[in-house]
Amino acid sequence: MLGYLLARAGVEVVVLEKHRDFFRDFRGDTVHPSTLEVMAELGLLERLLQRPHQELRAVRADIDGRDLALADFSHLPVCKPFVALMPQWDFLDFLAEEARRFAAFSLLMETEVLGLTEREGRVCGLSARGPQGTMAIEADLVVGADGRHSIVRQAAGLPVRELGAPIDVLWLRISKRPSDPQQNLGRLERGRFLITLDRGDYWQCAFVILKGGLAALQARGLEALRGDIAVAAPFFSDRLGEIAGWDDVKLLTVKVDRLERWSRPGLLCIGDAAHAMSPIGGVGINLALQDAVAAANLLAAQLRSGPVPETQLDAVRRRREPPTRLTQAVQVFIQDRILSRVVGRDRPAAPPLPLLLLNAFPPLRRIPARFIGLGARPEHVSPALARLFQLEPARAAIGS
Repeated sequence: MLGYLLARAGVEVVVLEKHRDFFRDFRGDTVHPSTLEVMAELGLLERLLQRPHQELRAVRADIDGRDLALADFSHLPVCKPFVALMPQWDFLDFLAEEARRFAAFSLLMETEVLGLTEREGRVCGLSARGPQGTMAIEADLVVGADGRHSIVRQAAGLPVRELGAPIDVLWLRISKRPSDPQQNLGRLERGRFLITLDRGDYWQCAFVILKGGLAALQARGLEALRGDIAVAAPFFSDRLGEIAGWDDVKLLTVKVDRLERWSRPGLLCIGDAAHAMSPIGGVGINLALQDAVAAANLLAAQLRSGPVPETQLDAVRRRREPPTRLTQAVQVFIQDRILSRVVGRDRPAAPPLPLLLLNAFPPLRRIPARFIGLGARPEHVSPALARLFQLEPARAAIGS
């Protein structure tokens, strides 16, 4: 997203992707109303929604046999008041396709960052390895957007504050049938918590376990996992043989952390590289995209003419850190006070009082809908950035 915005603003951009494609099952699917709003501002929304997707207009959960309505997106003041369930590789392919329209944009697939290049205390580029061997890329700015296990932030030596997470997630898929219940994001039954995302002809499922619990589950055997899933979602019972082996189950290690500093001279981290989010609410993708919009708003004009002062880089952190802190605080509260007390415990769980109130009083559902759908500080394409879209390309460069 940042590469697209900067290239459209006339900044030369090189984006490095270490894999040969964007296909990763464990990448999330939720494109929230805040992101759809940005896509509308860029004139991309209608083309994006031509890609296969499902529309989630409300959030419901089944807690020990009780169906609860928890959030209603229909009241959000946006052009598309729903969450678009779209595989992230489709979204990334779309962005890359749109970005290639600009001569300033370059995407290098199968190209992995090896380390940073520094000169006189400033990051001035990076080394990488691709299909043609090792290479050096000089840049006025290097952006680490390489996720929670960021090589860039590790090479930069930026300090990380760990907030902890008591859960992990097993990521797997189960075929979809016409008789299946309608979209219901969460199913909690006797300590088994399953999240289901509709991908058209199959369900992408996230089975929540306690932190470090995979080894104990594997010791119980694959049939035990199938049994646990059947407890949470009995309608899957007749097709759980599709989980043929542990290779069909991917472990997503949940981390919640954030950098104390997001930048050094010549370098900036955004998204999960700056703040790893819990999967609660599916907000991680959308916070990362908000970071990208904020960074483009604040940095694009300067990048057209050369390096960005570190005080200007830190302005990205100052703008995006408050909504990050608030979102992580809510996620940690839910993890520690709710999930860790019910997941893995073989007994019925009474729905927490806040969820009962949301179910009983429909107007209250607008609160979580706004928090999930828009976030604490939704970003928009600034008028200054939009004006840059009309100018001729400049010679500045950025590597990520």
